[in-house]
Amino acid sequence: FCMLSSSSEGFSIAEKIVLLIFISAVILMAILGNLLVMVAVCRDRQLRKIKTNYFIVSLAFADLLVSVLVMPFGAIELVQDNWIYGEMFCLVRTSLDVQLTTASILHLCCISLDRYYAICCQPLVYRDKMTPLRIAVMLGGCWVIPTFISFLPIMQGWNSIGIIDLIQQRQFNKASNSTYCIFMVNKPYAITCSVVAFYIPFLLMVLAYYRIYVTAREHARQIQVLQRAGTPAEGRQHQPDQHSTHRMKTETKAAKTLCIIMGCFCLCWAPFFVTNIVDPFINYTVPGKLWTAFLWLGYINSGLNPFLYAFLNKSFRRAFLIILCCGDERYRRPSILGQTVPCSTTTINGSTHVLR
Repeated sequence: FCMLSSSSEGFSIAEKIVLLIFISAVILMAILGNLLVMVAVCRDRQLRKIKTNYFIVSLAFADLLVSVLVMPFGAIELVQDNWIYGEMFCLVRTSLDVQLTTASILHLCCISLDRYYAICCQPLVYRDKMTPLRIAVMLGGCWVIPTFISFLPIMQGWNSIGIIDLIQQRQFNKASNSTYCIFMVNKPYAITCSVVAFYIPFLLMVLAYYRIYVTAREHARQIQVLQRAGTPAEGRQHQPDQHSTHRMKTETKAAKTLCIIMGCFCLCWAPFFVTNIVDPFINYTVPGKLWTAFLWLGYINSGLNPFLYAFLNKSFRRAFLIILCCGDERYRRPSILGQTVPCSTTTINGSTHVLR
């Protein structure tokens, strides 16, 4: 999967303090943000009705485990410049790292596919097609598939075939009398795991979000054409025009949000997985500090996900405000009595989409 060399050799005391403050902020942001997402869905009945939110909650749980079970031990080794928990726990911690980060990425992929299916393919029958069984199968895959590239091969030592001597050389630093939790991989394992954990999900996300983006822009263009033509203008048709305007604004905003999501995902994980593929082919010459920087950049994605997938959602924001403000009535949903919703609308991730 990667070479996780967390050596902080050469760091001054001041640099270690800055590192500790930064890492602590990342961990705290990830824990609080993902906990808030999970609590919001548990307490808000309307959020529980939206099937896509099951993926968001499972994603939040995966990111929460990353911030609790993986990041702290990496931070301790980085600051102390030493691994003190033994070889077996090193393997367990590394397996958890691969398992949970891969699960997080696969959840992002499932969310993109869910949105593509809801908006671009069969939006009118989305709720009937996306059954609880299918959701359970997709969620199960997000947790089971990473096992085959984490605990199974790592515990069996498949990743170290042919490079055992090099791993043993880097596990112990005679000059500082320090031991490190080194995870290096051979070429077949690096390619296989990178493709499963990143490149395939990344390709699916790009295709799905591109189609969603094109659909949103096309709808916005059609509405603008109708508005410029001055139709509909009669009183009976005035209400659909209001919904059309709302749809244009909603889908244009959704298109921009998708660009932000893909941009953050690529920024956080692409450097790590590109280096992960390249390093075995250049005789493992990538500096340890560069590996550490790319690894923590990927970890940051676990803290950003609550903001990207939940905080940007109006329904989630309202639920968060209710939780943080102890149930302040100002943030309660207004009564829906008297409101009329046309039969051609569907709610996806808390946003109302008016469909043709």
